[in-house]
Amino acid sequence: MTALHPNGVNHLALSTRDMKGQLEFWCDVLGLPLKALYWMHGVEGTYHGFVELAPDSYLAFVQHPDNAKDIELGVTHAGGPGEPVTAGTMQHVAFNVDTFEDLMALRDRIRDRGVQVFGPIDHGFIQSIYFAGPEGLALEVACGSAIPAEQWVDPEVQDLCGISGVELERLKYPAEYTRPAEPVSQPSSDTGMPRLMPEDHYDMVMSLPDQVVWDRMSETTPPVAAD
Repeated sequence: MTALHPNGVNHLALSTRDMKGQLEFWCDVLGLPLKALYWMHGVEGTYHGFVELAPDSYLAFVQHPDNAKDIELGVTHAGGPGEPVTAGTMQHVAFNVDTFEDLMALRDRIRDRGVQVFGPIDHGFIQSIYFAGPEGLALEVACGSAIPAEQWVDPEVQDLCGISGVELERLKYPAEYTRPAEPVSQPSSDTGMPRLMPEDHYDMVMSLPDQVVWDRMSETTPPVAAD
């Protein structure tokens, strides 16, 4: 039986105040084709854009009219691949290519578009280049796969993180899951687990039956009719 867990990134959604500028960068500098640009479903006055990394993986942009414009390094943005930033925000994002030769070719493409690139650097299990994107993004492209955990889990760092030997084995080999015959009911909101949205309407929204959410909030009609 195949282990049940997410098997990739369907889309990474980045906030923007300049949809056109982001699309120009990602489509021209990185060579990613534009696949969607439309009013974001259920969000008033907000645009949604998608560029394709692979047929099952995308980079998305959300231009909300109330997106803040101020960038504060160390708080809203890291400003570099090893700099501090507020917990829970994106420190930097790394995109994959298949080979080192592809990595070097993409480095040259990015530089050819006038963007400075730092690297390559060999990290042992991946090789990487680093550069900046619009609106303060810290970006990386890397190649490498199949990280050997027995070589790359440092006992000193494990101890500093407060992870015991038993806990480490549980993290390295997560428990399998068999879906029960009946759907699992929604947990209560006081479990101490992360919450999806602000408090003022959280309980009301999360108490909606799944079928009601599906029926009322799904929108499958493209904005442009197919030829």
